[in-house]
Amino acid sequence: MAALDEPLKKILGGTTAKVLDEHLGLRTVGDLLHHYPRRYAERGELTRLADLPLDEHVTVVAQVADSRVLKFNGGRGQRLEVTLTDGSGRLRLVFFGKGIHKPHKDLLPGRRAMFAGKVSVFNHKLQLAHPEYALLDGDGDDDDGGAEAADAFARQLLPLYPACQQMASWKIAKAVDAVLPSARDAVDPLPAALREGRALVPLPEALLKIHRPESKADIAAARDRLKWDEAFVLQVALARRRLAETQLAAVARRPADGGILDAFDAKLPFTLTDGQQKVSREIFDDLATEHPMHRLLQGEVGSGKAQPLDALVLTPRGFRPMGEMAVGTEVVVPSGEPAVVDGVFPQGEREVWRLVLSDGSTVECDDEHLWIVGSRDTGERVLTTRELRGDLLGPDGRPRWSIAAATPVDLDGGRQSPHDPYPLGRRTAEAGAAAGRLPQACLLAPLKDRLALLQGLMDAGGGTAGAAAVYRAAPGPLAEDLAWLVRSLGGAARPVPVGGGACDVLVELPADYPPFRDGGASGGAGVHPEDGPGIRRTVEAVEHVGRRPVQCISVAHPSHAYVTDHFTVTHNTMVALRAMLGVVDSGGQAAMLAPTEVLAQQHHRSITEMMGELAEGGMLGGAERGTKVVLLTGSMGAAARRRALLDLVTGEAGIVVGTHALIEDTVQFHDLGLVVVDEQHRFGVEQRDALRSKGNSQHEKQTPHLLVMTATPIPRTVAMTVFGDLETSVLDQLPAGRSPIASHVVPAKDKPHFLARAWERVREEVAAGHQGYVVCPRIGDEEEAPGAKKKGAKAAAAKEGSPEDAAEKRPPLAVLDIAEQLRMGPLAGLRVAVLHGRMAPDDKDGVMRSFAAGELDVLVATTVIEVGVNVPNATAMVIMDADRFGVSQLHQLRGRVGRGAAPGLCLLVSEMPEASPARARLAAVAGTLDGFELSRIDLEQRREGDVLGQAQSGVRSSLRMLAVIEDEEVIAAAREEATALVAADPELAGYPELRIALAALLDDRREQYLDKG
Repeated sequence: MAALDEPLKKILGGTTAKVLDEHLGLRTVGDLLHHYPRRYAERGELTRLADLPLDEHVTVVAQVADSRVLKFNGGRGQRLEVTLTDGSGRLRLVFFGKGIHKPHKDLLPGRRAMFAGKVSVFNHKLQLAHPEYALLDGDGDDDDGGAEAADAFARQLLPLYPACQQMASWKIAKAVDAVLPSARDAVDPLPAALREGRALVPLPEALLKIHRPESKADIAAARDRLKWDEAFVLQVALARRRLAETQLAAVARRPADGGILDAFDAKLPFTLTDGQQKVSREIFDDLATEHPMHRLLQGEVGSGKAQPLDALVLTPRGFRPMGEMAVGTEVVVPSGEPAVVDGVFPQGEREVWRLVLSDGSTVECDDEHLWIVGSRDTGERVLTTRELRGDLLGPDGRPRWSIAAATPVDLDGGRQSPHDPYPLGRRTAEAGAAAGRLPQACLLAPLKDRLALLQGLMDAGGGTAGAAAVYRAAPGPLAEDLAWLVRSLGGAARPVPVGGGACDVLVELPADYPPFRDGGASGGAGVHPEDGPGIRRTVEAVEHVGRRPVQCISVAHPSHAYVTDHFTVTHNTMVALRAMLGVVDSGGQAAMLAPTEVLAQQHHRSITEMMGELAEGGMLGGAERGTKVVLLTGSMGAAARRRALLDLVTGEAGIVVGTHALIEDTVQFHDLGLVVVDEQHRFGVEQRDALRSKGNSQHEKQTPHLLVMTATPIPRTVAMTVFGDLETSVLDQLPAGRSPIASHVVPAKDKPHFLARAWERVREEVAAGHQGYVVCPRIGDEEEAPGAKKKGAKAAAAKEGSPEDAAEKRPPLAVLDIAEQLRMGPLAGLRVAVLHGRMAPDDKDGVMRSFAAGELDVLVATTVIEVGVNVPNATAMVIMDADRFGVSQLHQLRGRVGRGAAPGLCLLVSEMPEASPARARLAAVAGTLDGFELSRIDLEQRREGDVLGQAQSGVRSSLRMLAVIEDEEVIAAAREEATALVAADPELAGYPELRIALAALLDDRREQYLDKG
């Protein structure tokens, strides 16, 4: 057995080996040697006592001025306090318990020694607790022995290992010492020519230096070498995979002129953006080759549909204005599921139109907005507002189109209603003209509670008018609430004025809901999924409103749809559909794999709606160039499943959308040419491969092309992209009308004049007629907040403002403090107000309205503005302590500016030093508005996941030394070297050491994973 394959149990004993195995996954000598230190405790250069930094490891040489033992805990405990001096200042050392005996004997007044430890604060004074120390013989710096000892002590580097509760770092270091001699037996995988050409140290030397460095140069040399090991071995594996891919047989898929793709493009209700056209060209170029495409489509944003900023979007907690939408906001899709907004795209000012529906409700949008509509003649279609208003009435003069109904959902207003809904409804109705509005908590409630409230209202105040239910003489505000309540249950409610400000409200609910009776109806009747989505309302008119600020959003859901004003449904489209149609044109079939039945059904509905008659190939009334689009899920009935399977095996169906049911052995294709995987991280690689293995053309085994889609790449996806395993198409083009946002880092501590210039820029924006935000991480009234009071000596010191406190880490900057400083200082004379979450609701609403109305110049706020105020006139944002925010939060915050016609400016203020990771992260955020690029930044924090394994969450990584983002140059160079080597020797016959390393890194399961892709 090779030395590095030796089980740790033989070297370290069973107990230690068991802990290393169970908690750190280390089983062999090689595993432990490749468990590298995560960092090194550097005793560093000698530090003067007057210059000690808080919370850092320091080394000082000083003389003991005083030493005393103090009792505490009623005499039961004791501690040793030692005071040092070096002529520049004084420092206290403290030792506790049994640890006091040796230092009490060693550290006598007058003795000179060297001390190393972490600086902390206690009772307003700096101290080192239980520091390491070394006594220095001699009396002064002229003592060569003392100086040499001091220098050696200061230069020592202590490795700190990734540890666990059961095994501390120093115990791991001791275990490493036991196996370190085996490092000389490590097999070096790098070819000698590569190692010499890159000036890399041999592997045994690198392992010794990474674990027991004598200098920082040792660490750097070891890291360089070990990074190349990981990068090169992985790149060899990927190069072999790419070579194998090029040798696989795939059918070139080229769209036919005048085929289904051209017919689809001709009926598209919008023009593809340049970005969408570019991505389509990349995909079609790949499809035209005779080896399989393996491409990632990232950032799909659909068409440029838009609504006014005050249009309403349904969220699980009720409606919120379109202008409050941000990336990450949860909204409700037509099927009733929650989904997150994955893109917010301000469109500047556009002409706005108002759809007037048959129950009197209205919804506003731009001319390009997409609507799911239906008619008795054509079935469901997806039409723009322009198409609707151009074809509004049928031959009989009646409205042609009805709007798709949204599935009623439970709502959560965020607090429990104090009212019993059914009795409340009766009491409100019995109050007659004196009735007030219904409580918000009752409107934003679960379905059964809303239905019980409506039942109570109708039982006490309702009646019938012919076949319809009617609520008589409701005061105006109550009529509005009643109509809202009915629509929230999937019904239609039409208020009809009857004089004196009152309305009769005509009420219609889906047939499966309990009928309303004049009395005695039971409250609390439930609503069930089988009750149906609701009543469809016809589009009575489309009216011109005028120019308004608008924006569009994209939703991370296959339907790309959301619920808007008055529970109407709006829609989006998919770029990937064009790729599938191109394959159908070539005579092949395309399969879309979705992770759940609900998502598969949404995809199927969306595709058939977008294609219209083109999705009815071979059917009566279908287009001549059309094809069938079938759905295949596990819950389908036997007859429907048999029809779908027959359509697939005969080729009648050009497109199939399905779940894992597509992977079953009974599913056979006539000619599967393209596999599209949505939400790709939701599938195991084996599942994707099982579908790809069904490729078949003229009964010859062919590998279908593969397109994976994701809105936000997970760490593994990004890692594989950087490693070259996936070709990437990115839809990163801003839609028309979006104003650019310039972002800059302001180093407030290094260059205070930069911060002064930042406030000048805010004044300049205000002088130009615009407004600005200042964002702080903290409110600043924590001392007064319940449960937030500071305790002990530290609190007293904070109140006294003692000079020692300056050494402590300061809390994040606060809204209340910064607002006052700005009013009195750089923004004096401007209208400055504050906004934060602990303000009274009325006060908060007042500030929001004032800012939106242009009555305020600058809003100093917490992150409440992420989902709060939306003002297209706001062009400047200053984020204080920007390093305290996450990448996604910074991206969302800066999205609040540049929402109108004028460009936006976002200034990221930080006191962190230039070389710090936080500053590097801010610089990266400032450098891009691209969500894909920001996910790469996030990758630096989350790691890559198991790049060649199945763990995709970022929790586990097969990369120990290599960091994907930091080491892109190494990866690129390694890819070049590996590609050349594999091209010359695909089987690595001339590189036995490399084959051994490859086998060690890639176990059988990972090799299969890599081969499958």
